[in-house]
Amino acid sequence: MERNKMIVSDLPNEYQKGRLSRNALDPDPIVQFNSWYTQASETSLLYAQAMSLATVSPEGIPSLRTVFLKQADSAGFVFFTNYQSPKAQDIEQRPEVALLFLWKALERQVTISGRAVKIASADSSAYFATRCRGSQLGALISPQSQVIPSRDYLDKKFRVTDEAYSNKAIERPKHWGGYCVKPRSIEFWQGRPSRLNDRFLYSVNDDQSWTIQRLAP
Repeated sequence: MERNKMIVSDLPNEYQKGRLSRNALDPDPIVQFNSWYTQASETSLLYAQAMSLATVSPEGIPSLRTVFLKQADSAGFVFFTNYQSPKAQDIEQRPEVALLFLWKALERQVTISGRAVKIASADSSAYFATRCRGSQLGALISPQSQVIPSRDYLDKKFRVTDEAYSNKAIERPKHWGGYCVKPRSIEFWQGRPSRLNDRFLYSVNDDQSWTIQRLAP
């Protein structure tokens, strides 16, 4: 019996949105990242802060999901999640992770490899207090990634908890908080014609300075 198959055609257009040269790069990859992020957020691109987070389980099984960047500075890249989730369990055992930003409208990608560590509880609580009430309730009630019986179960749990907290503030649950990914390498990728893309890799040195190298496309 012939197997069903799908043929994915090549992209019809060349990458022509920009170029990247060594002289244009900032010596600090965080400064360079923030420059690119600002440009991405100022376009019509939705969710410029969305990043793919790759983790590996203790058994060596990789997994991938999308999270939102909340801060990027010299300390690293911060996101928030449920500490009881599969991603958090992976990080607990294997803290080395990878992040990927895809800004398609600019024909750009940024890939980050580094070590994820929990941020201070006070910092997690401070951010939690800025979230809208619905998001606070969601973090409180959702057993992230666990099997639940139905949508009605979730909606009912939300309503009951909302009523229980109708006259009081919602405190950050202990099972929810932030991670900071301290980068050891950051790659900036700019699409170019004929797939001869510009790629530059920043690698951290022992003295915390950065080495910059051009990579073949």
